[in-house]
Amino acid sequence: TNNGKFVYSHIVEMTTWDFDNDGDLDIAGSHVGPWYSGGVMLVYENVGGQFKIAETVDFIQPNPDWVDKKSWNSEIKHEAKGNPYNSYCHSSILIDVNLDEIEHLTQKALICHGASNWIAKSVAKAVRTAEAKGNLICGLYYLESYCSQLITGRVNGTIEPIVSLPRTASVYVDAQFGFAQAAFERALPLALKTVTETGTCSLAVSHSHTCTSLGYFTEQIAKSGFIGIGFTNASAVVSPPGGNKAILGTNPIAMALPAKNGGIAFQFDQSTSAIALGKITMASAAGEAIPLGWAVDSQGNDTTDPNKALKGSLKSSGDYKGWGFGLMTEVLAAAFTGSVNSLDVKGLKLPEGKPHDLGQCYIILDPNTHGNSFFDRIDRIITAVAEQEGTRLPGSNFIMPETVKIEKKIFDQLNKLSKGPTA
Repeated sequence: TNNGKFVYSHIVEMTTWDFDNDGDLDIAGSHVGPWYSGGVMLVYENVGGQFKIAETVDFIQPNPDWVDKKSWNSEIKHEAKGNPYNSYCHSSILIDVNLDEIEHLTQKALICHGASNWIAKSVAKAVRTAEAKGNLICGLYYLESYCSQLITGRVNGTIEPIVSLPRTASVYVDAQFGFAQAAFERALPLALKTVTETGTCSLAVSHSHTCTSLGYFTEQIAKSGFIGIGFTNASAVVSPPGGNKAILGTNPIAMALPAKNGGIAFQFDQSTSAIALGKITMASAAGEAIPLGWAVDSQGNDTTDPNKALKGSLKSSGDYKGWGFGLMTEVLAAAFTGSVNSLDVKGLKLPEGKPHDLGQCYIILDPNTHGNSFFDRIDRIITAVAEQEGTRLPGSNFIMPETVKIEKKIFDQLNKLSKGPTA
């Protein structure tokens, strides 16, 4: 005790999860007093690789039947039996793992579960990049479902994507219910050749497995010296303004710009919904209200009650303005590519079921098509942002690490998957 106030002195359990559904992993840790006599949970939000406390949830105060609080520093009269809430998460140990090993084992796991060598390599590269950037929900988090779906046939790991050029500046690739990474890899060379000749090119990926991180693909376009803009849709969670039934997904948009001397000037990958669904889930768990403008209840009324919001639907970012961007994404990702609507996208990680049948649309532009002032204008923005302390351009100045920290249980699972389905 500290002047009669109970102090939670130990962090004995922790776990990671994308609590706010923004594409990176956050941390939850249980802080408890001696002998597990009382506990509190702290949720640390991942904000660009830095962690800040987002939620505090008191589990229970010390029970005098468990421990005589007067004897913390002397004789323990009653040993604590433990706070039952402290079992909310599994113990987590972080270990350093080389990214080469992550990529190698991921590729091996995919091959062992039925993917061809080149397709497994293509997907493993994407997993490596996601882990390197802390976008863990798009990395090893998906590997187990990839492997199980390879076995059930929900994703085809050996099919060759079909690439075509239906119009002068339009590249189309039919993934044939295979991996989006492999389809993009097969189509990108033709798309880059086309944009070099024409100044602009659309690249439509159809009938693919989930692409996970959309920014992974626009970044490749920018590293090749071109402007890349991408669109994809997801399961329906957003209702139209004034409505009460979900029609669109969070429907992200990604953009990446090349730097003057190579690499990336800046990039972003963001949803068109007002907030990530996970933010509302977190508020519900903490018993806190949510701001007006995030969601509506099942009747379509604005609500500050997270539980009513979870039974209703999300609103678009900027209300009708964000709804317009969400519609644009739906049109380009689903209708334009001939793939599935948000309304018809089912659980992406379920082992059984129909193929995802998702689409992605990319617009590729040569920055020098209409003159040579492009990079001067971008440098003007970069300089102006850099002059303001505490600001940054998204996705700029990233340095790829050699090793990353991952949970030991995730690494153990990776090793097990790399030995095949019977391991």
